[in-house]
Amino acid sequence: MSDKTLHLEEQIAHLTRAVEELSDIVVRQERELAILTRRSEMLMEREAGRELDAGGTAMMTDERPPHW
Repeated sequence: MSDKTLHLEEQIAHLTRAVEELSDIVVRQERELAILTRRSEMLMEREAGRELDAGGTAMMTDERPPHW
């Protein structure tokens, strides 16, 4: 096998490993993002409930604050 072919095969092996590692990282980050998104939603719901209990109005997450 020529040196050039061997070098290309080594590069492909390294790149394949790097892509697999990056894929694992993306999967982990996707899970973490889903967890954090759900926690954020829970906190928003909890705060909206507290606002209602305090006699205020429900906070709508897609509405701009009054000072905008």
